[in-house]
Amino acid sequence: MSAEVAVREVAQRARVASRGLALATRAQKDATLEAMAAALLERGEEILTANAEDVARAEAAGTPANIIDRLRLTTERLEGMAQGLRDVAGLADPVGEVVRGGVLANGLELRQVRVPFGVVGMIYEARPNVTADAAGICLKSGNAVLLRGSSSARSSNAAIVAVLRDAVAASGLDADVVQLVPGDSHDSVKALMRARGLVDVLIPRGGAGLIQSVVNDSTVPVIETGVGNCHVYVDSAADLAKALPLVLNAKTHRTSVCNAAESLLVHADVADVFLPQVVAALQEQDVTIHGDDAFASYDGVVVATDEDWGTEYLSLDIAARVVPDLDAALEHIRTWSSGHTDAIVTEDQSVARRFVAEVDSAAVLVNASTRFTDGGEFGFGAEIGISTQKLHARGPMGLPEMTSTKYVVIGDGHVR
Repeated sequence: MSAEVAVREVAQRARVASRGLALATRAQKDATLEAMAAALLERGEEILTANAEDVARAEAAGTPANIIDRLRLTTERLEGMAQGLRDVAGLADPVGEVVRGGVLANGLELRQVRVPFGVVGMIYEARPNVTADAAGICLKSGNAVLLRGSSSARSSNAAIVAVLRDAVAASGLDADVVQLVPGDSHDSVKALMRARGLVDVLIPRGGAGLIQSVVNDSTVPVIETGVGNCHVYVDSAADLAKALPLVLNAKTHRTSVCNAAESLLVHADVADVFLPQVVAALQEQDVTIHGDDAFASYDGVVVATDEDWGTEYLSLDIAARVVPDLDAALEHIRTWSSGHTDAIVTEDQSVARRFVAEVDSAAVLVNASTRFTDGGEFGFGAEIGISTQKLHARGPMGLPEMTSTKYVVIGDGHVR
């Protein structure tokens, strides 16, 4: 069977299953999510054994440590996945929510209500926890999901999906609301991207190459989740006692995620005081600094190139530059930011307002670490990705962003 035929077959099953899921009550969906969470823990050894196979293959292939970190599952991470499903169960159901409505002048009743997309395709790299997260968020928002993880996590993903499908079926819903896309080759990815009419929307999560491939080649509509070349700008009016731990948190709290800081800008007026502090603190955490001339005057700092300013490292590396003023900081961010998250540290409210107004990113933070750009941290309970595009959704995408809307119009024999 060709990849295209195999993918269209599972997509057709997902389409059928999505119709029943769209009619499920919140109580049914929440009970299913609770069952899915319990199953992850009850069959945890089965999942961890499969994950160990993936990690061993990755290590044997010389995969970078930051990618292996994203791939690896532990008992603690499994518990986090299960808790994530429970958290989603506790959230309000977006399906059926009235966005706006009222009675028109002619007496027609008009309501705009949230409805599921139908079938969502997920194409993602390495992180097997995304498998459970995406399944849970899609189920709660009434969508069937087709999961296409990377081949590096194929054993983990297969085990997780098998567990989740069993829990869904035991709860009385169609197991085909959660499916793994068959095949390890790129042909299966291409087939998913071309399943227009069966798949309503694709969401890619991963590196720049994956995302651009899906955006450029897909005939199915795509919600683009972008890479995170995130900046922290330390202004001349910054409280340096706040700035130092903030920069360290943004860079080192977890390096392999898209909201980790990759670039540091420091105003020249505070450079003499702040640079010795931040260089020492970053190097103490084993961070390699790729710096301009000002930073490169310190031992151990690597001279930065233009490539560094645009790089999402996802590792213990950071690009760093001293800028003469706010205008230069804004111009640097306009040139190099990926539009994900950019932050300023300042006590000057007029500077903060200008930064917020002029930085065109999905999230702009004032005196807070870039690590807060996250659906859970924003109080959404969960997210399926962080969108850096401007249509449909931007920033962390929670349950409401996983729905579309339709208009319901009720008349009494009205004619135009």
